Amino acid sequence: MTINIKADISNAEFEVLDVLWDDYPATSSNLVERLSERKDWHHKTVKTLLSRLVKKQIVSYEQDGRQYRYFPLIAREEYTQKETKSFINRLFDGKITPLLAGFSSQNSLSKDEIKELKELIKKWEQDSD
Repeated sequence: MTINIKADISNAEFEVLDVLWDDYPATSSNLVERLSERKDWHHKTVKTLLSRLVKKQIVSYEQDGRQYRYFPLIAREEYTQKETKSFINRLFDGKITPLLAGFSSQNSLSKDEIKELKELIKKWEQDSD
């Protein structure tokens, strides 16, 4: 799934997309049922959000009789990478060091997270040799 993500996705649209990533294709009724664990949204709200995602070319659908089965056009990892890059560019001028420094100064990283970061850095170093 490689799509050029041009449009911004609202928080509400992301909620729908997040549930869709978990199990697709899905009908709007399936999505309403699964979203009901998180949100108290009316069926029409979910259909509106799906319509917006289709218009933004983030989600598509197949017609199956009288039902529409929705599926994402972008992988969760691809979206996460795009949003992470955008966040770091906006807030940290494209540099990850100030972000990590902020976490470390607040001691908000667990030992497991620090271990994972060390392993990532080691891998980056090996890949760049």
